[in-house]
Amino acid sequence: QVQLVESGGGLVQAGGSLRLSCAASGRTSNSTDMGWFRQAPGKEREFVAAIRRTVTITYYGDSVKGRFTISRDNAKNTVYLQMNSLKPEDTAVYYCSAAPAPIGNFRVSDEYAYWGQGTQVTVSS
Repeated sequence: QVQLVESGGGLVQAGGSLRLSCAASGRTSNSTDMGWFRQAPGKEREFVAAIRRTVTITYYGDSVKGRFTISRDNAKNTVYLQMNSLKPEDTAVYYCSAAPAPIGNFRVSDEYAYWGQGTQVTVSS
């Protein structure tokens, strides 16, 4: 099992920045590919970004491309999501996710086996 704990959410004005962190514990060797998803009230869970473990390849959702950056520190078992130029439509609960094996389609939430509890990000206009 892998436990994921997100932190770094909060309230920020439009145009501001936040950095989310996701610390993995447990059988972290099972967290190969990792990702971030978000879910706003009344909406479906949306893919935000993902990163492979052994090769620094990253993927982004169209709505965040160019504004968000995903990175990871394998020595610390931590994944980060740097969010810049935030917009009110970025308001959502952000979830960290991990998979025990390389993922075929990063955008599909069912590909991920482990999930954090989520952290709220609120962007005011």
